[in-house]
Amino acid sequence: MSERVVVDPITRIEGHLRIEAEMNGQDIAKAYSSGTMVRGLEIILRGRDPRDAWAYAQRICGVCTLVHGIASVRSVEDALNYPIPPNAQLIRNLMIGAQYIHDHVMHFYHLHALDWVDVVSALSADPAATSQLAQQISAKTAADLGTSSWAKSSPGYFSDIQKRLKTFVDGGQLGIFANGYWGHPAYKLPPEANLMAVAHYLEALAWQRDVARLHAIFGGKNPHPNFIVGGVGSPIDLNSDSAINSKKLSQVQDIIKSMQAFVEQVYIPDTLAIAGFYKDWAQKGEGLGNFLCYGDLPYSGSSVDSSDLSDLLFPRGAILNRDLSSIHPVDLHAEGEIQEFVAHAWYDYKDGKQAGLHPYQGETKLDYDDRGGPKPPYKQLNVDDGYSWLKSPRWNNHSVEVGPLARMLLLYADSSAPAHPQAKELVDYSLTTLGLPVEGLFSTLGRTAARTLESKIVADAMQTWYDALTVNIRAGDTQTFNDALWEPSSWPKRARGAGYMEAPRGALGHWIVIENEKIANYQAVVPSTWNAGPRDPAGIPGAYEAALADNTQLHDAHQPLEILRTIHSFDPCIACAVHLADPKTGEQIEIKVS
Repeated sequence: MSERVVVDPITRIEGHLRIEAEMNGQDIAKAYSSGTMVRGLEIILRGRDPRDAWAYAQRICGVCTLVHGIASVRSVEDALNYPIPPNAQLIRNLMIGAQYIHDHVMHFYHLHALDWVDVVSALSADPAATSQLAQQISAKTAADLGTSSWAKSSPGYFSDIQKRLKTFVDGGQLGIFANGYWGHPAYKLPPEANLMAVAHYLEALAWQRDVARLHAIFGGKNPHPNFIVGGVGSPIDLNSDSAINSKKLSQVQDIIKSMQAFVEQVYIPDTLAIAGFYKDWAQKGEGLGNFLCYGDLPYSGSSVDSSDLSDLLFPRGAILNRDLSSIHPVDLHAEGEIQEFVAHAWYDYKDGKQAGLHPYQGETKLDYDDRGGPKPPYKQLNVDDGYSWLKSPRWNNHSVEVGPLARMLLLYADSSAPAHPQAKELVDYSLTTLGLPVEGLFSTLGRTAARTLESKIVADAMQTWYDALTVNIRAGDTQTFNDALWEPSSWPKRARGAGYMEAPRGALGHWIVIENEKIANYQAVVPSTWNAGPRDPAGIPGAYEAALADNTQLHDAHQPLEILRTIHSFDPCIACAVHLADPKTGEQIEIKVS
């Protein structure tokens, strides 16, 4: 095997990911993505009460807790044909929407922006010039989108931020900004833009504390908010201190307004401003050209039929070979459509490593030792064999990308979608502002911009859902739970269901098989499995692998900033795709405090 550039672990993501890049000069010729922790939660769920599955499934990740809870309760409701009240749907929508915006803002500023922003360069910025730049950018976006300008933009404000940063540097401790490739020639922002971005990085840290309260209001806590099969566990009683009352509804309204303001006045202007210096990345990092979206968020808020896809804010469908003129239907139950392969993963199937299994028949059989998994520490993976703890999901044998770019492309292409006009306006505005053709969407830069634009769409939709909820309450409808099918005695002896949702990182599905009131099989196929999975039996790469090999050059193999840019554009969550377990005891982790 030829020597490869190895990045292990990829930092500023959830979980552990290893990337190995095979080089042809400075170009990445091939890339290999390896999840280095082992999955196991699906085994834990077998034999348990389906109504409890969401509480276990939320522990798949410590960040993506809400989305796994939602997918889990939906899988049970789908299996039992269990309708939920409109208020429950609206509350779920609001909680999912808050997850989107919180997740996207935190990702951009704290996990991804530092791939484009040189923090140390901000020390040489002129605070007065930074103030002028920030006001110009904010004012232009406000005029174009009909919003307000961000208030925090005075020279004194940026001077104070610069002094705080200088204290970190002079003390020899960059703290939260440590270990960056500062000074790398791939950084192109002027010092003033870097200082502006650092200021907003710090503002986003404070902002996210407040917006996370929406989950606590409706779900009792954050992370791991509470859910219930058949609705939500949030009773509505305007005269009770222990239920959703007028005060809590007012707090929710304030949070929605705060989200809208930050997205419109900070997040969108920053994205477009930074993208303007990196337009060459609109021709890098796509790879597959295939995109998948399960669809999510009943737009009217009144849809309670899981089979009704016409009202979804994000439509369901697949796009192949960049062809936006043709949207292919997707069936989550059809056993020939979605399958997981393990030819290059450390798993085995009873029918062999070449087989593909629909999640209803999914198996979780670990196969590391028998397949000669590498004994750490090791220099390179044996990519001809198994090299990841992630499986390889495929849709109709196509390797696909999921996530914000897939959703925005579906919205842009599907004229029947409720949010199509807004999506098209936002995308066209962004492309015009940056002077890029529509092909620029298919890229690392397009993926990052898509996440920003859908935040605006979701924030506006949250106001629609909030208004609908308050209208229902004023009309006397306070029902949030349907108990019709709660008792297992009302269930069929055997049932199976697919709980789908569009998590911030992409298409998330939980598939459940219920037999004699217990879980007989449970499989979760998560966004980062779709995107970060290894090659399939035909040698077709996953989305990360294909994106890295798409027109990516490394300036310095010892500082592979370019790899981080593309990988972070997907917002990886390997913790969702894999789980650490001791091979001898089965324990996930042991912590000793002395």
